Amino acid sequence: MATMADVARSAGVSIATVSHVLNDTRPVLPRTRQAVLDAIEELGYAPNALARSLVTARTRSIGLAVSAISNPYFTEILQGVEAAAVRQGYGVLIADPRDDPGHELEVVRLLHERRVDGVLVAPSADPGALVAYLGRHRVPTVFLDRVVDVPADASPRFDQVCAGGAEPTARLVRHLAELGHRRIALVAGRPGFSTTRERAAGYRDGLRAAGLAYDERLLTHGDSESAGAERATGNLLALPAPPSALITANNAMTIGALRALRTRGLSVPGDIALCCFDDFAWADLFTPRLTAVAQPGRELGTHAVRLLLERLADPDLPARTVRLTCSFMHRTSCGCPDPSEAPAPPEAPAPSQAPAPSETPDPSEAKERTAP
Repeated sequence: MATMADVARSAGVSIATVSHVLNDTRPVLPRTRQAVLDAIEELGYAPNALARSLVTARTRSIGLAVSAISNPYFTEILQGVEAAAVRQGYGVLIADPRDDPGHELEVVRLLHERRVDGVLVAPSADPGALVAYLGRHRVPTVFLDRVVDVPADASPRFDQVCAGGAEPTARLVRHLAELGHRRIALVAGRPGFSTTRERAAGYRDGLRAAGLAYDERLLTHGDSESAGAERATGNLLALPAPPSALITANNAMTIGALRALRTRGLSVPGDIALCCFDDFAWADLFTPRLTAVAQPGRELGTHAVRLLLERLADPDLPARTVRLTCSFMHRTSCGCPDPSEAPAPPEAPAPSQAPAPSETPDPSEAKERTAP
């Protein structure tokens, strides 16, 4: 097994220079750095991560605390985090805070005790104790997916990255209103989440833009879970004037709403139109195909890692909140014809071909043909 001394001999530098290249503890000339990197590649040298952490006080590891890791959306975030971290030479330790404030604090504390360099957290609906712990211990942190109301001048500064929630939801409402729906309901997520507040605000904005009155009975909460959404959808359908269109605020609640509709023998979009927040791999395979807002999960994870590494490099950067753009996936559960199966325009008729010009007859031949 190659050693640091072997790398130094191969590159023609001192062991201290190799250490500086590996640990970024001192500037090294570009050509010298490249010689060291080439020697590492040629010899297959693997640095001792534990020894390096003792020198740099860094473990080159990131803690990731997200609930419902089985949720396809959070799985996409995890994939983005892991890919971006590995590219930068970082490992990822994962914990599930279960959207429970007490458990959330416990798992983040455990990650911190394992000396991760920083944490990425999708906070619960009541993150006060978590924020206090992170601030007290000055843990570099990026809140992802859900934002937290933290003063911009707080010390330490917290960065945040999320997808837009209000405008995409308003767009779904406007789209359904344009199709003629006047009673549009929203099954929102768990109260207290910033995502729930933003999507509820977007719902009201969409109604206002469409000239529709807000009816508080049509805004209900499914607690971000399938079972909760099934109950909430059942309650909506039991109203004296049930909705003709339904928006669900995440993919788990979409499944619950569909289950409630199936139990009552209702079809989508024949009996009720359906749009959802969160696109997922099989949304395009449902019958009908689900009209959805797609969040950029992988990009969100990638941005979170970038913000954290920049914070580690410069703790005095101003606090930053990054909002990524969602996409509107227009399919058929809203009641529209399938955009992917639009009839092809009729083919233009082939131009008629003019007959080939005949040869001009010889005048003498003409006379001969017409002579009596």
